[in-house]
Amino acid sequence: MSDQTNNGLSRREAFSIAVAGGLAATTIMAASADEALAQAAAQGATPTFRLLLVNDIYKMGEVQGKGGFARLAAIARAEKAKGVPVFYAHAGDMYSPSLMSGFDQGAHTVELLNVVPPDVFVPGNHEFDFGKENYLKRRSESKSLFMAANLRHEDGSQLPGHEDRKIFEMGPIKLGVFGVALANTPLMSSAAGFKFSDEMAAVREQSKALRDAGADIVVAVTHTDFARDLEIARSRLVDVLLTGHDHDLRISYDNRVAMVESGEEGEYVTAIDMYCIIGEREGKRTVTWRPVFRPLDSALVTPDPEAFAIVKKYEAELSKELDVQIGTTAVALDSRSATVRSQEAAIGNLIADAIRDSTGADIAITNGGGIRANKQYQPGQTLTRRDMLSELPFGNSTVMVEITGKDVKDALENGVSQVDNRAGRFPQVSGMKFTYDPKAAPGSRVVSVEIGGKPLDPAAKYKVASNDFMFGGGDGYSSLGKGRTLIGKTDGKLMANVVMVYVRKIGKVENAVEGRIVAK
Repeated sequence: MSDQTNNGLSRREAFSIAVAGGLAATTIMAASADEALAQAAAQGATPTFRLLLVNDIYKMGEVQGKGGFARLAAIARAEKAKGVPVFYAHAGDMYSPSLMSGFDQGAHTVELLNVVPPDVFVPGNHEFDFGKENYLKRRSESKSLFMAANLRHEDGSQLPGHEDRKIFEMGPIKLGVFGVALANTPLMSSAAGFKFSDEMAAVREQSKALRDAGADIVVAVTHTDFARDLEIARSRLVDVLLTGHDHDLRISYDNRVAMVESGEEGEYVTAIDMYCIIGEREGKRTVTWRPVFRPLDSALVTPDPEAFAIVKKYEAELSKELDVQIGTTAVALDSRSATVRSQEAAIGNLIADAIRDSTGADIAITNGGGIRANKQYQPGQTLTRRDMLSELPFGNSTVMVEITGKDVKDALENGVSQVDNRAGRFPQVSGMKFTYDPKAAPGSRVVSVEIGGKPLDPAAKYKVASNDFMFGGGDGYSSLGKGRTLIGKTDGKLMANVVMVYVRKIGKVENAVEGRIVAK
């Protein structure tokens, strides 16, 4: 039948917009299903169901009136109370890093998220920062279903409390959901004992299995970087991608695949109202859908009382131990991620100097991504235990190795290889100076290196202090493990404590930016 009448006007048909169970469907006259869905959304009709996404939330309390678990709980509770089926997902990174996680390895985050638990939690790389036993313990405490189709025990067996995929009934719609973890997690975290497989292989396998099982709409919840997000979206294997890891507030829709990331720290939570028309073509069920995106600003909600009480309980416990002065700073300190991941930073110098002082090493190298408070300190400001533990929340310990000058240079090459992307591997150093060319090809960027005022000797041996994460190859620092181990993983001291002791010893921090790292 033609879509045009004899006078050239579009033929109007009645379309029934599927809505939540218990509510009458909305009937709209339109020329096509797409037009009907657009009208329904514009008129504020009740959506068929709703997707809700949070990712990368670390700090339990709000900052400057936004973010934190209590405001997240308020948003999730309110969305679930609107009478529309809601699928609520957390796309990973919660157990660490945070001030409290240094004490309880993320247990408080599970208690807080359980106030209004997501339907699905996909583990991020930071869920593994405290090792396998802790990950499995935190999982057992959670009320959410864990999904990661590319995660297994080392022997290939499924993890307890985990599923690869599941079909959720969203009113009349069968929503197929699967989870994917970051394949590079072992490089970034303490994931020994787990096996991570390729993300795209999991996407292909799981999306096919869900469609074969009758899913109307397929959703991937992933903790994957932006490059992989684009690959997943452009593959057209899924209808909706709910992702985390990059800390971006990002919404994308090309009329075929919707892709969303909700920023960081619960500052925003993204809702997607899904409008659906169920039809039939050649004897087969069809579902046409249209998303309406609603980024929800946490600053506009009142914190959930139950979650807020839990936050206050933990903050009171912390304050007794942490609000103790250890020194002052005579210089400005900047621990914002954009600074410590791209250039020499005064606070990076302080931390690296403390590590070198504690171990007696010739030089020290620490990764900028391990400096986490993301704040600025003014000259004359008091420094406390809380400050140092906020900056170094991972619980890493100091190590020292003896490696060749060539290995040192290789470590620095790795450190500046992704400076364009502000990767966490960017080095903060002590006892050395180096110059690099950010425009040169990765692996050939380091122009010169001086140690103790003398040019680096590729054949000489140097004592290098670092942290146990990097010593194990974390952030790509494989060259640090090539020489003789002088202080191993179980022999070192907690980095945060080392820095606290160092600050107390010197009294006043004067570790200014002084040309240790020079970009050509």
